Amino acid sequence: MEGVPEFNLVARKPCFGLPTACPTCLPVYIYLKFAHFPFHLAFNSLYPDSDQIPYVESGTYVAYNNETGGVIERLKEDGIVDLDSELNSVPEWISTKAMISSWLADALVYELWLGSDGSSAHKIYYSELAWPIGKILFLQQVRTTKQQLGITKENAEWREEEIYRRANIAYKALSTRLGEHNFLFDNRPSSVDAIFLGHVLVTLQVLPETSVLRSKLVEHENLIRYAERVKTEFIEAGSSSSVPQFHSDPSSSTPRRGPSNWSSKPKTKPKREKTEEEKTFRRRAKYFLATQLFAVVLFLSIMGGYDYSAVELDDDEGIDYD
Repeated sequence: MEGVPEFNLVARKPCFGLPTACPTCLPVYIYLKFAHFPFHLAFNSLYPDSDQIPYVESGTYVAYNNETGGVIERLKEDGIVDLDSELNSVPEWISTKAMISSWLADALVYELWLGSDGSSAHKIYYSELAWPIGKILFLQQVRTTKQQLGITKENAEWREEEIYRRANIAYKALSTRLGEHNFLFDNRPSSVDAIFLGHVLVTLQVLPETSVLRSKLVEHENLIRYAERVKTEFIEAGSSSSVPQFHSDPSSSTPRRGPSNWSSKPKTKPKREKTEEEKTFRRRAKYFLATQLFAVVLFLSIMGGYDYSAVELDDDEGIDYD
């Protein structure tokens, strides 16, 4: 409809039977579906480790993930879509959201990067990159995750037990809270449901069956029914209303504030002077590509000059993607 702004949710690619398998992108997708908010789904694979993704954009408006509170909070603050207006001051709602965003988020991050063979995380973030680049970026993220979770060689076993203990407490509390209701609060969807359901669906469909976290979740049958119902009603049934779009042109895929280039029909636009922000992003893109090239050359040099049997990484950082 002419005159009505079009919004685009830019996320990481779909896989594992989900519209996006990224743990930070899927809750935003579900939140917009809960609100019956019209949007197009598009994907950006140029910056796999960017903290700006996911983001929502329309014309000159952009809500990035790395802004205070993330995309959902920004959409609420800007009056675009708010499902929480009557719940923001409810203490139990606030504490439940904090528990999901900390204890369960930490547990899922641990499973993806440290508690498994890493193949799921690699498929979500790095599968479209050359193997040496993906490997290097993966190991960097493993180290970053250890730092974020405060894990060292000395406390690794204790921290693992603590992470799973907290996740188990959270699942029990949420199962009790949900009961046989359709949603967690006031029997209607809120951002808490979106965040939790994103976690549940990634845990069920992305993590392997041997996952400790997955095994703790499936003990609660009402949480599984809850996720299956929402997936059927809001994700599978409404998939046609958010047609995925893939973009390979860096100038149209790079997160930025400026005119939207996600339209399916190419438009001819008059030439204009590039803004300083666009110039900055182009410089970043060139730097990123140069860094990738250097990493490939360095990796090949190492392969030719070292005996890998003598190389020792941290105990749980050696991942085989074959």
